[in-house]
Amino acid sequence: MMARRSHNSADRAMPKPVTVSVDAMGGDAGPAPIVAGMAWSAAKNPDISFIVFGNSETLEKLVSKRSVLAGRCEVRHAAGVVTMDTKPSQAMRNGKGTSMWEAIDAVKSGDAQVCVSCGNTGALMAMSMLRLRKIPGINRPAIACLWPSRNPGGFNVMLDAGADIRADAEDLLQYALMGSSYARVGLGLETPRVGLLNVGTEEHKGRAELKLAHDMIADASKSAPFEFIGYVEGGDLPSDRVDVIVTDGFTGNVALKTGEGTAKLISELLKQAFNYSALSRFAALLALPSLKRLRKRIDPRRVNGGVFLGLNGSVIKSHGSADETGVSAAIKLAFELGQVDFPARVAARVASLSSPVQGDGPDTGQAYGTSK
Repeated sequence: MMARRSHNSADRAMPKPVTVSVDAMGGDAGPAPIVAGMAWSAAKNPDISFIVFGNSETLEKLVSKRSVLAGRCEVRHAAGVVTMDTKPSQAMRNGKGTSMWEAIDAVKSGDAQVCVSCGNTGALMAMSMLRLRKIPGINRPAIACLWPSRNPGGFNVMLDAGADIRADAEDLLQYALMGSSYARVGLGLETPRVGLLNVGTEEHKGRAELKLAHDMIADASKSAPFEFIGYVEGGDLPSDRVDVIVTDGFTGNVALKTGEGTAKLISELLKQAFNYSALSRFAALLALPSLKRLRKRIDPRRVNGGVFLGLNGSVIKSHGSADETGVSAAIKLAFELGQVDFPARVAARVASLSSPVQGDGPDTGQAYGTSK
């Protein structure tokens, strides 16, 4: 039986420096938590450096207060800001000179390997497509997110998480190819298990495009290094029977927001339950270590950061309301993807539609596990 996860240390590359370009002005709370998250990441990993874009006067004051960023963070002035209510079409027409535009351009020019932004998702995707362009053969880019699961690595990959509400059979096939490549690099899986999200696992269920996508993905899996397990249901998102869940952006985004809301609800209900009486507060004290582990496991900030797949460059979308913990998680993801030429991996996988795939190369799975 083929091993699903590579443990060979010889296959792991030594960490190399990665420069992350950061849109510091797009978040709901302004640049302060973004700079704080950068500092937190810098303290944990000496191989990260930053180019941060926004109001230079504001940013220089914030950066100067973080000694760990000294010599590792370049501030570049960008006068404009893309707000959360900016339409993607407006951002494409008038976005030049904004912090978001300039952060993406730093990847295009090669000054940075990955871009991170807490800004408007639609505008970020539109600008990224305009500046970085789609990989040849990709119809629609997708947003891939990590979903806490029962798998040994702790996460599954789901895509699309909201880049495009539509997806036909060919799009879903491309999502499967891109998602399996992300799982190979991101989760260190040699043979990711791919499932197609549906209202049931029976073959007769689902829309026509899902049935066609099912057959197309099954056929592609015969020559590509992933295992297609067929249809999966919503309850399988956190399960250990699948590694990559493929769906359209509308369904994926609803599932993502539902999962985040449920995690917050569980935390609030547990807090209320343990504060109910003196006896329950004593019980909470005894259970504190276990409660801390649970809170960490279901904390959506730990998996903050959606990866834009299908572009000629790496872009990470962080939640607009992310605090320093969430920003640091997105930066960690950026660092790990920056360790390899991930867009080239995706391009090779898409090219495999017309030729058999032999794998992602000898350094597959190198990225994750290198961050400190």
